Amino acid sequence: QVQLVESGGGLVQAGGSLRLSCVASGSIFNINAMGWYRQAPGKQRELVARVTDSGSTFYTDSVKGRSTISRDNRKNTVDLQMHSLKPEDTAVYYCTADQFGMRYWGKGTLVTVSS
Repeated sequence: QVQLVESGGGLVQAGGSLRLSCVASGSIFNINAMGWYRQAPGKQRELVARVTDSGSTFYTDSVKGRSTISRDNRKNTVDLQMHSLKPEDTAVYYCTADQFGMRYWGKGTLVTVSS
């Protein structure tokens, strides 16, 4: 199994920046895609960004152009750098890792953007 631990959440003012980090441990071989999801209060969980083991990236439209996902396969980490944060970015952010058809989830880190 893969264990994921997120860090970097917190309170930030609108327009500010934040970097979320996630480290994977356990059976970390053959991890394919890693990503970040978020769930805002009263809303469904949504994919924010994703990066494959070959480095291909995907961003949801709402964060495109102001977010960067990066992955370090040697350190087994995936980071999400977000700029120009908006109150609607407020959510619990979850790190994910895909391995052998399974998706593993971290426990999440809360990001609150104040207006």
